[in-house]
Formats: sequence, C-alpha cells, structure tokens
Amino acid sequence: MPDSNAPHASVPSAPPPTPSRPWPARVPVLIAGGGPVGLTLAALLARQGIASLVVEADEGYCAGSRAICMSRRSLEILGWVGADQRTVDTGLPWVGGRSYYRDAEVLHFRMPSEPGERFTPMVNIQQYYLEAFAHEAALNSAEPADVRFGARVQAVRQHADGVVAEVETGNGVVQVDAQWLVACDGGRSTVREQLGLRMEGTQYEGRYVIVDIVQKTKREVERLAWFDPPSNPGSTILMHRQPDDVWRIDYQIRDDEDPDEAVKPENVLPRVQSHLDMIGETEPWHPLWISIYNAKCLTLQDYRHGRVLFAGDAAHLVPIFGVRGLNSGLDDAGNLAWKLAWVLRGEAPDSLLDSYSAERVHATRQNIAYGAKSTEFMAPPDFAFRLMREATLRLAPQESAVRSLINPRQSAPIAYDGSPLNGPSDFGDDCPAAAPGMPAPEARVAGANGIGHLTQCFGQAFTLLYFGEGPTLPEPLAALVQAHPDTLQARVIVASTSVPGDAALTDISGQACTRYGAQPGTLYAIRPDGYVLARWREPAWDAVCATLAPLMQTGARHAS
Repeated sequence: MPDSNAPHASVPSAPPPTPSRPWPARVPVLIAGGGPVGLTLAALLARQGIASLVVEADEGYCAGSRAICMSRRSLEILGWVGADQRTVDTGLPWVGGRSYYRDAEVLHFRMPSEPGERFTPMVNIQQYYLEAFAHEAALNSAEPADVRFGARVQAVRQHADGVVAEVETGNGVVQVDAQWLVACDGGRSTVREQLGLRMEGTQYEGRYVIVDIVQKTKREVERLAWFDPPSNPGSTILMHRQPDDVWRIDYQIRDDEDPDEAVKPENVLPRVQSHLDMIGETEPWHPLWISIYNAKCLTLQDYRHGRVLFAGDAAHLVPIFGVRGLNSGLDDAGNLAWKLAWVLRGEAPDSLLDSYSAERVHATRQNIAYGAKSTEFMAPPDFAFRLMREATLRLAPQESAVRSLINPRQSAPIAYDGSPLNGPSDFGDDCPAAAPGMPAPEARVAGANGIGHLTQCFGQAFTLLYFGEGPTLPEPLAALVQAHPDTLQARVIVASTSVPGDAALTDISGQACTRYGAQPGTLYAIRPDGYVLARWREPAWDAVCATLAPLMQTGARHAS
C-alpha cells in the first residue's frame, strides 16, 4: 500500500542564483529554454568556444521523470561534452522488454548488444539528472555558458544582424541582443508564438496518466507493457524501472474520463495499487509525481526563420512510444551546434544553417511516421485499429511473424537522405550502411591512450579517416589538416597490432574495415556530428579539397 511517510527520491538541485550578476547586453547565442536540449546545446557550443546565454522559466531542474529513455546515439552526443559517464553510472541499462495481453506474455525480446560496445542500446534515467549533467558540462568549459533560471523570453524582434529578446526576470524586464536565438522552450514555445508559427500534423485523443512511484523491486530493467490487463481492463499500461528505486508507470484512461479528475491522487493511487497487486510487487510504495499526456505528431515546416532556430519540442512533438522525443531533441542539438559555431567563427556562410533545418525536418518526419504506427497500436484511435490490435495480440503467442507489431521500433539515428551536405562516394552500391548521410559506424580501436571506440574521435571537428598500411598520413592529407588545425583532424586506421603515433588507430578484429567497406587507401570524411560527409576508395586530393572547401572557409573570427 502507499506509504505516506516514506522519503522522496533524490533530485539534483540547480546552483543557487546570483541576483547581483548583471545581464549581458549582447551575446552570440541566446538559448530560450534550459531543459536537456537547451543545456546540451549550450554545452556543445561551449566546447566549440562559442559563448551562450540560457534562460529557463523554472527555478531549477524539472519535476518528475519526464523523458526517461536515452538511446546510444544520445549517449554519444553527451560524450562530446563529457556528460556520458555520469549518465551511464547513474542510469539503468535495458536488458530487454516484455509485453502482455491481459495476463499472458505475448512478446519477450532482449536488447541487441555485443561485448566491448561503448554504450548499451538504451538507458533509463530521469530527465532532471540529464539537465544537471548537461548544465555541469556547460559550465565546465573554456567558454562556459551563462545559465539563468527563473527568467523567460517573453518577446522577440528580429533585425538585420540578430534578434532582440525581452527577458522577464525576477527584477523586471531586460533586453538582450543576440546574433542568433535558438528556441528550446518546449511544446508551448513562446518564441514560436511570437513568430506566429504553427505546428502541423496529428494530435491523438487517447490520454495517458504518468505516475512516478518509489518502490523497491528485484525485477530486471525491461520495458514492460500490458494490453487490457485484469488490473485495469481496457487500458494499456507501460512500466520502466529508473534509478533511486523509482517506477515510471503510464496508463491509458478512458475517452469519457475527465483529465482533471484522472490525475487526482484519490483516482490514481487505487489504479496503481491494483496493478502492483496483479504483478506481485508487494513492497511499500509512495507516489512522487503525477501528470497527463496525449500523443502528438506535430512539426514546424522549417526550423530556421531568419536568425531564429528551433530545436526539441519547440520544433516538433512526437509520441512517447519508441522514445523519440528527447532523443530526437538531442540529435537536433548535435546537428545544430557545430553548424552554428562554424557560422559564428566565419568558417562557413550562414546558409549552412539551412541544412540543419532540411536534415532535422527530414528526421522528424521519419520519427513521426514510426511514432504514428506505434501510437495507433498502443492507443487505437478507432474500432478498426482496436480490432486489428486484438487480433495481433491473440495471434502473437503462436505466430512469431506478428510479434514485431507489438514492440514499438526504438529510437535510432535517422539517415539524412538527400541532404545538401552529402558529398561524393565512389563505392557504387557497396557498404550502404556507411554512405554519405549515414551515421558513421562504431568500431573498437586502439590508440596511444589504450583501447577505445571510433565514435570518441567525433564531436569537435571534421575527421578524416584514412585506412592505411602504415601509421603515416599521405602528404597531401597531412598538409590539408595542417592548413585547418581548428576544424580538421585525421586518423590513420591500420590493421597492425603495434602502431606508433598519436594519429594512428589499430583496427581491433577488423571491425572498422568491415563496417566501412574499406581497403588500403580508402578515405572517409566524417562531420563533427558523427555523420558521413563523403568517402573515396581512390581519393583524388583535389576532389577531397573541393568537397571540404565550402565548410573550411578562412573568414574573420567574429564570435563575441
């Protein structure tokens, strides 16, 4: 039964505000919204040497677990700012998932994993931890971000050289002139409203109550789902274990239920107790947080509007099923940060930011397509979908072919098909998994600092991966890197087990050569966000330079 005297789970606290700190009049980047996307973007920009000001309406980190499932790709992005290890140490990695129809198991899967992988496929962790870790990373940099809680952007006005924002603070309204404004201020974005923009797409009627409770359990960390369970007939229930002995429980309410009544503790707690009784969880428990949610498949048509850019829920809203919300928002930050840094440093024209919008709108449409299918199964919108779902659930124990319909396709990096940045490839149809526009494959490698992973090379500069028979870079490649030391780095990947030199990496067990379809002389150009830009089996150095030239301008350094 609920234990009203039990202590709450630990929640990290934001650093106390400094009231006397003056507000800057002009900044390179103003970030509206200090949730996980805004704070991660600030940390990524800080690592690129770009100063930013983050304003967050709340007085500290979020209440409640909110977004909880972190993908391998998101952990890689957090790794670029040094926030990955704390996330891994705190979070709980999935081992798999189980789905039940009424009280019968109809699906059991294990998460795909290989020995020696850098990250597990999915980790459960409360959003407030991610905000704390990203905030710490944003502060611990050579160009630390300026993060202000208890302040909100209330009005914006664009001009030729930037955006003037009116920021409401505890001491009145201040004006900040930013070269660029990034709206990370959530699904009810004030910046989006100020620009008169509307999202387009589908909003589903089905509602879910979200409950965090504290209860000790010995269960494995699995994604658990029940369809029409005896504990709550007609409902769909999801459960995830989280750190600090927290269960996250999501359950569907009836269409005729009043949402305001549905979140009252006297209506929530009996349903939770009924379900815990059904699954045999008998330890004392107490509630932490209650909220309500309904699935949305919405997006802006463009994520760049002059000097204003949109990311995260301010740009798009996707269903929780398949855990694409925060993960896609962190991918927005990973895509945008390097491009904004390049533009501010004068190394690329501001048209580079148009590719941010093109790539991430494309990714959102893919995520929405997957999310819509999952939503229509988890919360059927009409009788036909309910009938199809029931038939699938009844057949699943005997027919393995239909079981994949029960499990929402988990979040995965989206290929940037047709991106304006995609460069040449002379591979023909070989190795499509490493073609331009694809996320660069992971591989175990060894270097001067020991055994590691290839993705650890990404996140800061363009990376040229040269597959050689020896540890030395070809002279034209070395000269190219020397000409662009701040934006370009190179690594030689060799099969030898003993390779001297800081730039050389040993291909442990041949993973890199296999996954990149490489042979001696193969060259890959990898973007700072870990996506393949171009590749050559037989590189012509003039062609390599021509591909990189638009992204390697030597302009005036005017970030301030």
